[in-house]
Amino acid sequence: MHRDPVCNMPVKEGEALTIECDGRTFYFCSEGCRDIFMKTEARTLERRAFDLIIIGGGPAGLTAGVYAATLKMDAFLITGDLGGQAIDSTRIENYMGYDFITGPELIEKFKHQLTRSYYLRHLMSKVEKVEAAEGGFRVTTSDLEQYTARTLIVATGMTRRRLGVKGEERFQRRGIFYGNIQDLGFVQGEDVAVIGGGNSALQMVENLHTVARRIHLIHPSTLSADPVVIERISGYKNLFRYQGYTVTEFEGESSLTGVKIRKMGERETLNLAVRGAFIAIGLEPNSSIVSHLVDLNDRGEIVINPDCSTSHPGIFAAGDVTDAFGKRIIIASGEGAKAALAARRYLLGLRRKETKSKA
Repeated sequence: MHRDPVCNMPVKEGEALTIECDGRTFYFCSEGCRDIFMKTEARTLERRAFDLIIIGGGPAGLTAGVYAATLKMDAFLITGDLGGQAIDSTRIENYMGYDFITGPELIEKFKHQLTRSYYLRHLMSKVEKVEAAEGGFRVTTSDLEQYTARTLIVATGMTRRRLGVKGEERFQRRGIFYGNIQDLGFVQGEDVAVIGGGNSALQMVENLHTVARRIHLIHPSTLSADPVVIERISGYKNLFRYQGYTVTEFEGESSLTGVKIRKMGERETLNLAVRGAFIAIGLEPNSSIVSHLVDLNDRGEIVINPDCSTSHPGIFAAGDVTDAFGKRIIIASGEGAKAALAARRYLLGLRRKETKSKA
């Protein structure tokens, strides 16, 4: 695996575009990055100012990027990774155009559009700081590089919540997981626990039911997943449900060997011997980088208007980081497109004002 010298994206040798320069081979994700490399003096990225910076590489951010490219906007996308939470989705059944597609497959198609079909300048780096600056905003990455823009689209998504119980930190990646793991052989023929009652939790149950010996599904209230998913898992003979229970402790020595659960409102406890525990209890919005600039609701989500604008002029937001109804990939994608269109309208309004002031 190599790194694109322009955007820092991981690229496979057999799939990458290459050039020979000064006796070295450079690998690129796209013709766009290769062209930037060839045209940039001293092989450095001199460009620091843009009309629009998009922060985030999940469905909302990637769709905003593709729309910005089709609208010929002067835009730049910065993201720590590609895919966001969608990369963990192993079965997507409600995305238009596909009867069935996995999260990684869908994100790969998004990536192809961004880097090949509708190229947009991009950088693989985490944004650590956003500040209001003269004429717009200043964005600082984890590499301490700074970029400025007249407007922003924040599409930073959400991260998985943790239970916060004894043993959780200790056994992370040693039996405790927060998403679907690639190598299910870790729990082949073993008993496992799945904690949560939404779509993500039940997707884990679906992935595990032919691998694990027993699946203990632990959820404090009624299942909140889509009815079609609930119906599918209801016939699994190796599934044991513990409705109304909460996890109190994870146990083990060098790795997880058990989970202790308690009936809510009662003292009754049970010890379940498991080799793996898959936690899917909801998500927290990644809004902290702009929390000092925009209004948030009591869940920490960015409050947006119908056009994805926020309380701060020039900042737009899209996807799961916002208070938009419905945490779904297809909704996040639509919101990303809407945010790009709104940001373009905002920029056109700024230009009209500047033209009038000069007249």
